[in-house]
Amino acid sequence: MCGKFFASCPGRCSVRPSGLGSATSRRFGNGFPRAGPPLKKARRLRAWIAFQDESGISQRPSVRRTWAPRGETPVLTHAFNWKKLSISAVLAYRWDGKRFRLFFRTTPDSYNTDKLIAFFRHLKRELRGRKIVLMWDGLPAHKSRAMQDYLAQQRSWLITERLPGYAPDLNPVEMLWSHVKGRDLANFCAENLGAAAGALRGGMARVRRQPHLGLSFLQHAGLFF
Repeated sequence: MCGKFFASCPGRCSVRPSGLGSATSRRFGNGFPRAGPPLKKARRLRAWIAFQDESGISQRPSVRRTWAPRGETPVLTHAFNWKKLSISAVLAYRWDGKRFRLFFRTTPDSYNTDKLIAFFRHLKRELRGRKIVLMWDGLPAHKSRAMQDYLAQQRSWLITERLPGYAPDLNPVEMLWSHVKGRDLANFCAENLGAAAGALRGGMARVRRQPHLGLSFLQHAGLFF
């Protein structure tokens, strides 16, 4: 059974860089940006532009460098438990780049087509009629016949665009995973999956309370409005 769906309240991105260009293309060698088709489409529809990705956590800690007394190597003691919790997350940015929202949901084991469709149903309910242009990768569950049939029925609010398969760093959700796992889950030896999920929720809540982080993930991926 899937876990609860967690959605952020709208956050205002108060820190905006100069020379804002496209949220779907990088700067070229001459330093000038060019607006990408997905962003133009989002502006025309007054839709939010969103990025989706999946990841996972377990009771095994995300090992990171840390401080310790001189001559004493830090030791992490954790259970050899291979059960995992999968996460699907969406970072959504308003068409003008002034607001961002974070949505995520957890589920035991891995995400498949049925679980992703359930995720989108919850996302639609949270968006309350807002349209989105969704950028995601080409995982098999994203391309299945059942998923394509579902997406064909959701065109009134959901438009999907495929990210290049050779450039996962174009997805700012990858930066979200790195940030939360490197801070909130770093060296955390959870007694069970519930404890790991609690630490994850704490990290996501922290990101939600700091809207400038959502914009920084976008910039770190080389993308901009």
